[in-house]
Amino acid sequence: MAIRNIRKEDDEILRKTSREVTDINDRILTLLDDMAETMYAADGVGLAAVQVGVLRNVVVIDVGDGLIELINPEIIEADGVQCEIEGCLSLPGKQSYTLRPATVKVKALNREGKWCVYKGEGLKARAFCHELDHLNGTLFVDKAATKEEISKYRKED
Repeated sequence: MAIRNIRKEDDEILRKTSREVTDINDRILTLLDDMAETMYAADGVGLAAVQVGVLRNVVVIDVGDGLIELINPEIIEADGVQCEIEGCLSLPGKQSYTLRPATVKVKALNREGKWCVYKGEGLKARAFCHELDHLNGTLFVDKAATKEEISKYRKED
């Protein structure tokens, strides 16, 4: 395993669309391992392959309840609304409120090539949405909530 360089916001690769994984081979398995190590070393909760310069539909997430590896993920169900602060390993120091679904279900292949469905609520739902956006060249700042949306959806602490 190796820690890879995380691409920063001025890198044009972050705005590109990732491609489907057609073969789960040793390169993809190494990518998954490296991405997990890179995410943990950077103190993140998610990382998309594009963030380490690889245009493949591969994501890793760990919000504190174990590593989830997603290959060719897609959101198949979303419900509710949450408005919370987000940040990104590719945009260090930047944060903004975003509107995301409160719960999502994501379908993806695992490293063994089996289809799995994962459910996320709260932070996990945000992480799924955030990382899947990366696969389409979208950054969280593109989805920054307006002041009106924040006052409508933000729960007071």
